Amino acid sequence: MKIWKLVSGILSCVFFSLVTFQSCAASIADQMDEEGGVSGAAGFVVAFLMLSGGIVSIATRNSKGKGAAISLIVIFGVAALMGFLCHGKFSDLAIWSGWCLINAIFAVMDLSGNKKRIQKESAEKNTTNE
Repeated sequence: MKIWKLVSGILSCVFFSLVTFQSCAASIADQMDEEGGVSGAAGFVVAFLMLSGGIVSIATRNSKGKGAAISLIVIFGVAALMGFLCHGKFSDLAIWSGWCLINAIFAVMDLSGNKKRIQKESAEKNTTNE
């Protein structure tokens, strides 16, 4: 999972710039339509959550605890939820939300793998202590 965290972190940081520029365009389009669309603002929130998730992913790639995976689940999960619910006319936001959902799913897999590894290590400690 170290490689996944590094690659997804780097890609999320790169995608941040793309989503930000697209959100600027979507925000301008929302203002021109004068219909009160929020897809541009939602894109900015998703972009910053994607950036923060990427940074957390890179910074915690070597961690063995559960906290890193839980934080990635929350960050990418909120980004995916917000993007899917608020994409409106900004249909590319659904694609970026899909990326966030994939990262959240991998974080859940990492969390379950960490639990199994921790249980295995504690079982090995108990057998060596006896």
